[in-house]
Amino acid sequence: MWISVRRIIIYVLIIICLFFMLPILFTKSFSIEKKESVKVSSEESNEEPQEKYNYGDFSTIRLLHTKTNTVEEVNLDDYLVNVVSAEMPVDYEMEALKAQAVVARTYTIYKIIHSGKHENADICDSSLCCQAWISKEDRLAKWGENSEEKWNKIAKAVSDTKGTVITYNGEPINAFFHSNSGGLTEIPLNVWGGSGYPYLQVVETAGEDEYSQGNSEAVLSKADLEQKMKDKYGNFQINWGEESPISILELTESNRVRTLKVGNVNISGVEARQIFSLRSANFTVEIVGDSVKFSVKGYGHGVGLSQTGSNTLAKDGMAFEDIIKHFYVGVEVINY
Repeated sequence: MWISVRRIIIYVLIIICLFFMLPILFTKSFSIEKKESVKVSSEESNEEPQEKYNYGDFSTIRLLHTKTNTVEEVNLDDYLVNVVSAEMPVDYEMEALKAQAVVARTYTIYKIIHSGKHENADICDSSLCCQAWISKEDRLAKWGENSEEKWNKIAKAVSDTKGTVITYNGEPINAFFHSNSGGLTEIPLNVWGGSGYPYLQVVETAGEDEYSQGNSEAVLSKADLEQKMKDKYGNFQINWGEESPISILELTESNRVRTLKVGNVNISGVEARQIFSLRSANFTVEIVGDSVKFSVKGYGHGVGLSQTGSNTLAKDGMAFEDIIKHFYVGVEVINY
């Protein structure tokens, strides 16, 4: 009787062990078989396996070439090499180039999702509308010496960040960028109006004065300035004998000109930048004899990532993910 009970207990324990062990053995066997299958198929191919990131609906984009008004379908990452080579100097630090690649990728995907600006295209090749793009042939010709090496550096920045985008609350952001912030970035509200974006705030970056884009001057004759204003405002008048015929009335949070009084007309700093061909809306103005001198800080609208600021941070040892998070507040850098 004791022997029978003991055997029964042993049989029960064996059954329990098999119950738990069989799924594990099966899974392990399936895993090994799957890996071996992948290995065999790779070995059977004559070509080297190439990693292709699956962007789903964004793998291929429709690019409008503005000069020819033609639309070309291109691979997203191939397109980004052309964009980064057009938008950022190749001699910038690799981490800055990587940051630019991620920003350009995110900007492109955001455009595809939200923009209906171009009827038959997702994005165009103009920096005045979307973001700059240059063909490889033209880029290599402009670079001249060591052009292939330079192209490969840009391609590596794109490849090393393959699939990486910037999100806020789980969605790709509107990743604005510009050349030089003059030390402080701007919020969209002060440039284009509207409610703005919570991730685009005023942030500070040191070291941007060291770049050629950091400071500039624009000098206009009084007669030239008058003509430019009359072209825009038919009722424009100015009395140069007044104590302050031109004066800054108000600044934004980033020290850019919000309102400028020119004679009998008040204009925004953004408008002054356009009328007088200034590099940014961060300027002071001075009347010198028969001329008007604008002393300008920075280059571009000032919203989002500053390219020279990005390069400065990269020189200080900052990785591209942290550079991005410096300029875009509260975002995540993820594989999409």
